Amino acid sequence: MADEKVCIGPPASADSYLRQDRILEVIKQTGAEAVHPGYGFLSENSDFSKAVEELGAKFIGPKEYAIDSMGDKIHSKKIALDAKVNTIPGFVGEVHDDTELLKACNEIGYPVMIKASAGGGGKGMRIAWNDEEARKGFQLSKREAAASFGDDTIFVEKFIENPRHIEIQILVDSFGNGTYLNERECSVQRRNQKVMEEAPSSFVDPATRAAMGKQALQLAAAVGYQSAGTVEFLMDKNKDFYFLEMNTRLQVEHPITEMTTKVDIVEEMINIAAGRKLRYKQSDIGIHGWAFESRVYAEDPYREFLPSIGLLTKYREPTGSHVRVDTGVTEGSEISMFYDPMISKLCTHGDTRAQALERMRHALDSYHIQGLRQNLSFLHALCDHPSFISGDITTKFIEEHYPEGFQGIEMNELDWVYIAATAYAAHGSALIARASIATGQDYEFALKYARETMEEVILNIKDGPTLKVTLSSPELDPDDEFDEFEQQLDMQQLMAQIQQEAGDRIRIEVIKTPADSAEEGAAVRELSIETGQFLPAVSLQTHYKEGDDECKCSLHTAGGSGVRSDVTVQVISSETPDYKLVYHGEEFEINVMAPRVYELTKHMPVVIPVDTSKMVLSPMPGLIYSVNVKEGDKVELGEEVVVVEAMKMQNALQAPASGKISKILVAAGDSVDADQILIELE
Repeated sequence: MADEKVCIGPPASADSYLRQDRILEVIKQTGAEAVHPGYGFLSENSDFSKAVEELGAKFIGPKEYAIDSMGDKIHSKKIALDAKVNTIPGFVGEVHDDTELLKACNEIGYPVMIKASAGGGGKGMRIAWNDEEARKGFQLSKREAAASFGDDTIFVEKFIENPRHIEIQILVDSFGNGTYLNERECSVQRRNQKVMEEAPSSFVDPATRAAMGKQALQLAAAVGYQSAGTVEFLMDKNKDFYFLEMNTRLQVEHPITEMTTKVDIVEEMINIAAGRKLRYKQSDIGIHGWAFESRVYAEDPYREFLPSIGLLTKYREPTGSHVRVDTGVTEGSEISMFYDPMISKLCTHGDTRAQALERMRHALDSYHIQGLRQNLSFLHALCDHPSFISGDITTKFIEEHYPEGFQGIEMNELDWVYIAATAYAAHGSALIARASIATGQDYEFALKYARETMEEVILNIKDGPTLKVTLSSPELDPDDEFDEFEQQLDMQQLMAQIQQEAGDRIRIEVIKTPADSAEEGAAVRELSIETGQFLPAVSLQTHYKEGDDECKCSLHTAGGSGVRSDVTVQVISSETPDYKLVYHGEEFEINVMAPRVYELTKHMPVVIPVDTSKMVLSPMPGLIYSVNVKEGDKVELGEEVVVVEAMKMQNALQAPASGKISKILVAAGDSVDADQILIELE
């Protein structure tokens, strides 16, 4: 962390991180000799770069003329054409209004990409498939661009369908020496923002890599580039590639290049800024294994990846020699509406792609984040997706494989065994601890009580199956008609840490699934298991004691494919008889009860949810940017009625049905919470 911190203003970036005057004053106050601008805000602002140098400090990045040339997407495209770099067909020039926009779109041919000339990071970008979408996208992109970059210049180019997003990392010094550090693949994206990256790409062959690297360095030479930079390309199925843009700064995903080339990019940026020669020739750059980066975001993958805000009430990062976590938060930090929702960058390295991916799975399982919504479950689902595993990915990956949105991780029979075993172990451990305290630490009685209580219990999993777990006698015939698995009851009591290793057998029966009680046509989660089924026999040990926040499940023998030997299940809440577990990033709420209690629950009244079909709800916390209707207006289904701004993104909300506006409950500038009612229709 920094040796010294200086406040530069209130949270809103326009009043702090985008205030050049305040940052320049801090440089004077502290006597800073150099400034590294990071990833965003003023990192690609030529005026700031020039101002830093004029103060006598070094700007750790390219010169202002290179930033100017590449920072303007329209100008950079012209330079790329002159430098004989492959470019995307489009209208080379600024679009000023709807008339020019539609003329350009129809000349290019839909679909088109409407982009902010000063943009980056997915901000100020919209895809349009017709004139109406183009008009809407143009206005939203202009507003986002103005808010994020202070420049609302817009241009249009052809949208390349189903491409891969491949980028080349370069280093160039002030003596004309340059090298490319291979490629990164960044195809998995949502809202034009990257989610998971890897280096190298499984799709790029050596000849294509060399051709892309050559063109990237040609572009750098054309603008006198000095420092680290990234040239982004789109690549089609035939491995034809087209220049997208150049980022004249350090990329968020640079760690995976460092892990696979053994080059410290930030160190080289500092050396270049200090006037030193580049220490590497192209022949020095190899490919050392494989690396993945998962962008851990404060967002809700179950609600179209909308941002989430709040306090990190629990935060613990995974560790290991092949794991790297870059972050700026700690436990107790606040994720606010003012900035990008990224919590951290989680990177793993391996000798092979498969090994690096398996290490990513384990790292995600060991990442403890509580207090707000985050995307760990989606990242884990990516790691397990057959198409991702095979490297069959494009920028449409999420849209194609999750057309109805992310519904949760896919659970197989063994996954439910892990969940059941952890809940069972946690409940047994809690019973021992509480009984021993209640009896003045009579541990023999506590163990006997726990065993008798656990002989048969019901696990009611919210939005999941209801399972019956039966503890059988150690003498149970192996040829019994029921499937069973070995379970070591590792239940260490809080104070005396008594451990009972009974080697008892338990069997798990599915007695109910959500589909059993769902209304006809209602959407229910696919569980891969059915009522009346017994879960598979495996040899499993659980390692857990009361108060632990993890349960280690060690699998010794099991049939089937894709079975891992060790799995970590997080225990985030243990308040007997209610338990909250996190498995592969997804939260499960489990109520453990006796069979008699379960039978009584069938007589409880059913809670009828509030009808929100004629209400406009805020999908996330944020600020009301504009209200586009008034009470009494008649609107049609899908008509834009309000715009909510959060984390530098504007979200246009539409009427959920045709009707008349009966109530408007907010005004421009209001702060709103997730699920807050904004407008009611009649």
